[in-house]
Amino acid sequence: MSRRASALGVMLAVLAASPVLARDGELLGRWRTSARDGVVVIERCGPAVCGRLRDAAPLRVDPDQRDVRNPDAALRSRPLKNLTVLSNFSGGPSTWRGGPLYDPNTGQGADRGTLTLVDDDTLAVKGCIAPLLCRTQTWKRVR
Repeated sequence: MSRRASALGVMLAVLAASPVLARDGELLGRWRTSARDGVVVIERCGPAVCGRLRDAAPLRVDPDQRDVRNPDAALRSRPLKNLTVLSNFSGGPSTWRGGPLYDPNTGQGADRGTLTLVDDDTLAVKGCIAPLLCRTQTWKRVR
């Protein structure tokens, strides 16, 4: 094995063992939302963590559902399936901060928020439009 390949292997091993990636690993996965039987997949998106809507009761009836409740008329034609609803979260091991967050069920968004692992299977998702104007949903891990 060449020196370059050996060095690359060591770098990959160090990154795989990184505490940042390990912390995010507890958060990553499929989560059932508290509204409309939705499922959001939380995954790595570059250096941060994001969440995309993968399933919901309306999508099972019509997989071509659009973002019709969005206050921005230009965005109302975008598909709900795989829509990013959580963006730019970082932190851990139990709390991640970031934003924006978006609720396609209401068309409301929040500039910033927190994701808090209450336990292995419970996630508190909090979005804030101002320091004291926040809303929290409880999501459950899909096993």
